[in-house]
Amino acid sequence: MTKILLADRQDITRAGMQFVCAAIDGVSTVRVEDKAGLMEALKEADDAVVVLDYTMFDFNDAAELLIFNKRFDRVRWILFSEDLSADFVRLMTASANVFSVVLKESPLNEIRDALNYAIRGRRYICQRTAELLLSEQQTVSDDEAKLTKTETEILKDIALGMTTKEIADKRCSSFHTVNTHRKNIFRKLGVNNMHEATKYALRAGLVDAVEYYI
Repeated sequence: MTKILLADRQDITRAGMQFVCAAIDGVSTVRVEDKAGLMEALKEADDAVVVLDYTMFDFNDAAELLIFNKRFDRVRWILFSEDLSADFVRLMTASANVFSVVLKESPLNEIRDALNYAIRGRRYICQRTAELLLSEQQTVSDDEAKLTKTETEILKDIALGMTTKEIADKRCSSFHTVNTHRKNIFRKLGVNNMHEATKYALRAGLVDAVEYYI
């Protein structure tokens, strides 16, 4: 019996993935909420398949994920997110052949294929990600990120720990609008989650270190 750990904080996504997994013979699914829960689950099943939404989970950066991979070297990972930066994808796929990548907008057949490949110990890269890896690498420096005034303000709020809903309420905007800004910020900065975005904000002086740690 192959255990599939669903490391995703979006209830609708986890429910959908459980539905897909239910059609695969010889697998069981377990939901995990955070790194601590994931570690405990991997101690019991160190050869599991982990379906991870890296952008929404509580990994601080790619290095921390690679440490997990080194500790649990029998685990196969499916990076399952809305969007991932090219640099991150290149780093993960170059570091180990146990990292598959499939985006949440991928068609159902690609999601099924990613699961079946991982169960058999093989890597799977969805079409959009493959095209990203084949495209010419473009490096954008911090000075060239060119965030708009609104994006800079939202980045500061993210760095101060505000949720998307809290930022939307503060700005009298919709959740969807702020979430779109959030995706654009991450894309421009080449980051994947709030921890990486916060590091950028601190380096850029958008948030004072004293203010951040209060």
